[in-house]
Amino acid sequence: MTATDVSVPRAPAAPRKGVAGRLVRRLTAGPATIFLLIVGLLWLVPSIGLLVGSFRPAELQTTSGWWNALTEPSQFTIENYQGLIENPSMVTAFINTVLITVPSSLLLVLIAAGAAYAFAWVRFPGRDALFLIVVGLLVVPIQIGLIPISKVYGDLGLFGTIPGVVLYHVGFGLPFAVFLLRNFFIGIPHELLEAARMDGASEWRVFSQVVLPLGIPAIASLLIFQFLWVWNDLLIALVFAGTDAAPLTVAIQQQLRTFGSNIDIIAPAAFLQMLVPLLVFFAFQRYFVQGLLAGSQR
Repeated sequence: MTATDVSVPRAPAAPRKGVAGRLVRRLTAGPATIFLLIVGLLWLVPSIGLLVGSFRPAELQTTSGWWNALTEPSQFTIENYQGLIENPSMVTAFINTVLITVPSSLLLVLIAAGAAYAFAWVRFPGRDALFLIVVGLLVVPIQIGLIPISKVYGDLGLFGTIPGVVLYHVGFGLPFAVFLLRNFFIGIPHELLEAARMDGASEWRVFSQVVLPLGIPAIASLLIFQFLWVWNDLLIALVFAGTDAAPLTVAIQQQLRTFGSNIDIIAPAAFLQMLVPLLVFFAFQRYFVQGLLAGSQR
């Protein structure tokens, strides 16, 4: 048998990307695209209605739907937002929301990042057992701590204060935060950490100069997630925030008690409450998705 008698199998030919192939792809992708567009439009309808309603006078909002303003632009006015700005309680509530949300998000990320690094790369007795306990705390609902924490806050003088609300958000957000960041950090190649240690870097320098820069997607997604959660929280603020520390969600809920006379305040305040987390999410949604998927892929 000569070399010419040996038959070499050929790789299967790649499918042709002709007109028929493109037509099939468009037909199969078309219904899914249309469905997603419909879902997106339906999701935006309440937001658009709230936006339009926030620019309509109170007397019109109680007698006609917001869609009537689309055909009668003369209904639009900025008096509602002027009244919102001139309302001291609503301005204070907005400031309280910022004072609660920003520290809660930053403290959670700082504490969770250090704990996640320890669980991922620092060897100490009982590390795995302690991490299992942290994972088990994920199933504990926030409602279970309302009564006992209220008693502790009363003894410490934290009940009805902004620091009390911040600590509650941080404490109950830590299990998920540590779980997310640990799963991300453990996927970092250990050769990078060993090389840094061989160069004389301490654990703090390894954590701050190697792990943290590589973990920016997960850290950013966690920061966004915590920001959205705390900004829209009502339950914890109702229980632990006093009158002077009430955020915007509580202020809006209190206005609902006299809905007929305060709708001119509720509409712009509710849209402002919704606008900030929407802007944050759409601005950083790439990090949000990357960070959530990164831990599940390891």
